[in-house]
Amino acid sequence: MENNNGSSGSAGRLSVVGTGPGSLAYLTPAARDTLRDADVVIGYRTYLDLLGEVIADKDIVSSTMMQEVDRVRSALVLAEGGKKVALVSGGDPGVYAMAGLVYEMAAELDSRVDIRVIAGIAALNGCAERLGAPLMHDFASISLSDLLTPWEMIEQRLQAAAGADFVIVLYNPRSKKRSHQLTRALDIIGEHRSPDTPVGIVTAATRQRERVVVTSLEAFDVELVDMQTTVIVGNSHTFVWRGKMITPRGYRSKYRLD
Repeated sequence: MENNNGSSGSAGRLSVVGTGPGSLAYLTPAARDTLRDADVVIGYRTYLDLLGEVIADKDIVSSTMMQEVDRVRSALVLAEGGKKVALVSGGDPGVYAMAGLVYEMAAELDSRVDIRVIAGIAALNGCAERLGAPLMHDFASISLSDLLTPWEMIEQRLQAAAGADFVIVLYNPRSKKRSHQLTRALDIIGEHRSPDTPVGIVTAATRQRERVVVTSLEAFDVELVDMQTTVIVGNSHTFVWRGKMITPRGYRSKYRLD
């Protein structure tokens, strides 16, 4: 009989652990328990540093950016050897993160490791909290990184989402080597939205250098965006009240709200 975790054999366990937006206050109890139970914790150095005392007594394997494949390979090897391995992933591991790569590589290797995904609070959830209630209706999440996805396809998705009046969450909007994509993305969205459409810019949500800005499409300042920023563009009904972005769910058309 096959279970949802893909468990078979007597190999170790690999848990892909979502650590949330950054602050330990947003680390779920399930994630905390999994980390404490692990023999080895593997991850990107910045995310490991944020975990502090939670993993202080663990064997740590850290690496830099752009080494995702190496991290997963190491995690699988250790788990195959019987270790309980926690592979750390910022935000939620199933949203632009490590869960998919783990399953891809495990399938390629026909691994017998018991793989588990421990959900975390995704960046879009943490950022939406800071902004108010921008995701109360249908929304699309689009990564602007063209490292793994052709830019032509990203543009098609932007056009489709903007044309359908989705609230749009922009992940990976800018990096040190990549800045023009964000400007182009906002231009595409601007073809379908008014200049005063509310836009939220959240950098390092829940962390010490957190910055939250509510602006508009026409007043958007690209220089406020870096690698730790998530951008949320409202739909045609999104409005700003007391500095918060609100996207109506539609109650006003059905009920009296006064």
